[in-house]
Amino acid sequence: MKKLLEFILKKITGSKDFSVSESTEGTFLTLDVSAKPEIIGMIIGKEGKTIKNIRKILSVRGVLEQKSVRINVTEATS
Repeated sequence: MKKLLEFILKKITGSKDFSVSESTEGTFLTLDVSAKPEIIGMIIGKEGKTIKNIRKILSVRGVLEQKSVRINVTEATS
């Protein structure tokens, strides 16, 4: 799931200036994205439409793997 999210983010942002960490708790999968502020805008999109669609794509994959997926986006600290 982490690789799918990284692939999507690379295509959307055209950059590799972000990191994705993955943690599992039971059937819940949490993906934490840490990125620079200028990239966060592209990841979230206008009115959050981009991140909502990314969550939909990953939730479809989550159904196949029988997991609930959460995505958190935070600003990278230098």
